[in-house]
Amino acid sequence: MKKASEYQQHANECLALARGMRNVEHREQLPKMAETWNKLAEDRERFLKQQQTQVAPSEQLAPISSP
Repeated sequence: MKKASEYQQHANECLALARGMRNVEHREQLPKMAETWNKLAEDRERFLKQQQTQVAPSEQLAPISSP
C-alpha cells in the first residue's frame, strides 16, 4: 500500500499539470483529481494513526495471578 506522501505527490502533480493545460476541460478536471488524491492521503494517515493506537491482543498484559 502506498504512503500518504505518495498520494500527496500525485495531487501536486495534478495541480502542476493543470497549470500547463490549454484544454479547459482537462484544466478543470485535474484539480478535482488532486482533491481525490488528497482525500486518499488523509484517509491513509487516519488509517495508520488508528493502527498505531490499537494494541494487538497478544501485546496486552495478562492479569497477574496470585499464588
